[in-house]
Amino acid sequence: MKNFKEEELIMYLYKDSTPALTKAIEKAIQEDAELKQKVETLQRSKNQLDKVKLKSPSKKSIKAIMDYAKKRAE
Repeated sequence: MKNFKEEELIMYLYKDSTPALTKAIEKAIQEDAELKQKVETLQRSKNQLDKVKLKSPSKKSIKAIMDYAKKRAE
């Protein structure tokens, strides 16, 4: 069994992997129960992250960052 990096599995879950990598992962999932479990765990994590509502930073925070960046650029 090929050991896939976690990054590759995440790319697969987000449908951002190459066709060759996608095919290899899908084949490996069918043959390796441990890999299948790992992908399912990552999928559950992805699903939970997709539900999180993120707040935008406050205008004060953005201004502070921009002021800092401007000073560093000078």
